[in-house]
Amino acid sequence: MNEDLWPTEIRLSADRQVLNVAFEDGSRFALPAEYLRVSSPSAEVQGHSPLERKVIGGKRAVAILAVQPIGNYAVKLGFDDMHDTGIFGWGYLHTLGREYDSRWSTYLSELAERGLDRETARTAPVKQQGGGCGSGSCGCH
Repeated sequence: MNEDLWPTEIRLSADRQVLNVAFEDGSRFALPAEYLRVSSPSAEVQGHSPLERKVIGGKRAVAILAVQPIGNYAVKLGFDDMHDTGIFGWGYLHTLGREYDSRWSTYLSELAERGLDRETARTAPVKQQGGGCGSGSCGCH
């Protein structure tokens, strides 16, 4: 994706369940709050490497409480489950929109593989690794 691609509109739906984002290339995406929450670029979700990424269940009803601009390159989303550490850059938002179908399908498969669901709040690492994020040894929690 071209890093110079800019959003032309970012609008939160009245029910706080969808972030609508339009880009100067003409693409428009309606990104559900649940999808954004479980795809957060934060260390809490992504860990510090792909092996530490978490699969988070129980976020079907999550809402976006705040959309805060971060400089001219990103927005920080605040969710009603108190998660607010993910900074969504323009490129990442565009990728989330462009790859929604495949990413959502993968997420649903990962939930099922781990015995998680969209209703019950539980978290599972993608792969078990000693130490690192989530164990308390990385210092980010």
